[in-house]
Amino acid sequence: MKDFKTAFFFLRLPVAISLAGHGWVRLPKLQVFSEWMLGTMEKSAIPAALIVPFSYILPVAETLIGIALLVGFKTKYTLYSALVLMSILIAGSCSIENWSAIEAQLLHSFYLFGLFWWYEKFRMPARSSSTD
Repeated sequence: MKDFKTAFFFLRLPVAISLAGHGWVRLPKLQVFSEWMLGTMEKSAIPAALIVPFSYILPVAETLIGIALLVGFKTKYTLYSALVLMSILIAGSCSIENWSAIEAQLLHSFYLFGLFWWYEKFRMPARSSSTD
């Protein structure tokens, strides 16, 4: 592909903004977000001892993954990380039967998979010996 970098930037831009935006707006209100998540997950079999730390880690992870996607940092591993994060979120949503959230999380997952496929199929081989 002639202009892979530009095309791939614009393909990953929406999901990068979505992830970074989800985290960014929660960072200033971490305690409020944590309390909300704990309340939302109270019917879940997942213990509060796992939910509380995750609720503080999630906004940071979303922000960092979104920014990494935006700037193209270690793209392959960032996409893996985003897919793992989506899988964790889907598991949590399943535990409380929040099917509408799962739809959005699956949409993100399919988009991320598409980016991964596009990246693997069309990126130009690296000139250095490192693999990304």
